[in-house]
Amino acid sequence: MSNDSENRHPNDDIEDFQSLGGLRILVVDDDADTCILITFILESYGVQVMTAASALDALEVIGQFEPNLLISDIAMPEVDGYSLMRKVRTLSPPLGGIPAIAVTAMDTQEGRDLALISGFQAYLAKPIEPDDLVIEIAKLITSYHSL
Repeated sequence: MSNDSENRHPNDDIEDFQSLGGLRILVVDDDADTCILITFILESYGVQVMTAASALDALEVIGQFEPNLLISDIAMPEVDGYSLMRKVRTLSPPLGGIPAIAVTAMDTQEGRDLALISGFQAYLAKPIEPDDLVIEIAKLITSYHSL
């Protein structure tokens, strides 16, 4: 005999949150394949996605695109994701307060702690599981709009 939670698929959890359709999300990663994958996942949920290959590109794009959420790699050349997040947090509202998810292939407790201190609200390790990404976005958007 099984209970309902054993029969639920992670995608079912999305029903517990508002729809992702119509969101604008900025994805920052120097790896083109990661940008393509995240874009593919998010567009399948109706999200409008803009990508940037560096933190410097992201800072140029963010004011024009006005994303509802930021997803950023940590390990990037020139300016890393931690520094990007600290700069984003200095922007005028609402951009300075947008929810943000750090993604990295170097999954350490120190990295997680530094991501949160830098201003990210969530942290996901690569390779990113599509269901985990979408659920985390839904949670952040829901909590952001309930403030």
